[in-house]
Amino acid sequence: MSNYNNITLDILDNVATITLNVPERLNACSLGMADEINDALDRLDGARALVLTGAGKGFCSGADLSSGRDSSISGGQGSYRALTQRYNPLMVKLANLNIPVITAVNGPAAGVGCSIALCCDFTIASENAYFLQAFVNIGLVPDGGASWVLPRLIGKARATQMMMLGEKIAATQALDWGMIYKVTAPDALLDEAKALAQRLASGPTIALGIMRANIRKGLDTDFTSALMQEAEGQRVAGDSSDAFEGAVAFLQKRKAEFKGQ
Repeated sequence: MSNYNNITLDILDNVATITLNVPERLNACSLGMADEINDALDRLDGARALVLTGAGKGFCSGADLSSGRDSSISGGQGSYRALTQRYNPLMVKLANLNIPVITAVNGPAAGVGCSIALCCDFTIASENAYFLQAFVNIGLVPDGGASWVLPRLIGKARATQMMMLGEKIAATQALDWGMIYKVTAPDALLDEAKALAQRLASGPTIALGIMRANIRKGLDTDFTSALMQEAEGQRVAGDSSDAFEGAVAFLQKRKAEFKGQ
């Protein structure tokens, strides 16, 4: 376990787990927490899947607006500086990871916490979790990439509803909308997330990383460009040891044993 003040980082059996760990504040994301997550993402030490979750009763209640050490986040210029220098680089780094990411949302995911919860490949939520674009309630606008992610996940009408009305979206409603992958009982959440992470960590890591990048790029490109991105990705994946193992396993009628290489 790495030594941080606002999060924990554990790596076991090729699965890294980052836990937001300020439960008394529902894991509000201070600038310090954003910095620590950013640092942890550079220290995954060969992990082949990542789980993001929160300690206690909340996933993340949003940016920590009241923390004295983060006073620079207040006001328009302070918010702009915090976003461009701290939060936005964190979201870009999460988006650019070359391993699968699962978020285990154990409670409220509000503001930038909602953006973090939805930045992944698979969002698994507890039955008592909810998602909230709270910005309108305090006269601000969505950030953390919400205005890019939400319309692509749930369409313009529902994204507008979330952003402009500022109402809680329960986990079951989020599932019905196609915003998340699965809803579980609270006591099963982390086991479900880690089981999925272990399954992905046992897969062809190079190919999974390319899939992750191509899905994101495909949202902003034309069909012909997407075809070329797939061809380039197939060239890289096709030369991997895992692709060779997959082909041999197929011919030998056995399950492939991927090593992430």
